[in-house]
Amino acid sequence: MTVVLSIKPEYAAKIFAGEKLVEYRRKSIKNVEKVIVYVTKPVGKVLGEFEVAEILTANPEELWERTSRIGGIGKEAYFEYFRDSEQAFALAIKNVKKYEEERELKDYGLKMAPQFFAYV
Repeated sequence: MTVVLSIKPEYAAKIFAGEKLVEYRRKSIKNVEKVIVYVTKPVGKVLGEFEVAEILTANPEELWERTSRIGGIGKEAYFEYFRDSEQAFALAIKNVKKYEEERELKDYGLKMAPQFFAYV
């Protein structure tokens, strides 16, 4: 399946630059093969996509140990993001494609940015 994820501009830039090889999430996303990257405000556009190689699941401490070198996020921000979470998820990124032209959410049948994710 394909999902649209809302990703902050700083992290989206790292994904498209090949510096961020996992995308962290607090909620599980099942059966996802492709992610459409919606970059949050001030950009507010769909800029590209990537395929999901695998979905990693662990407690936040273990996932940090396994992915910190490829996560594109600092330790403090990571643990703040997963504060009060018993489980953490990471989408392993492969085959990143940045679109030549920006796209709108409406191109995917969405009226607003998904808070967590939206299947399309």
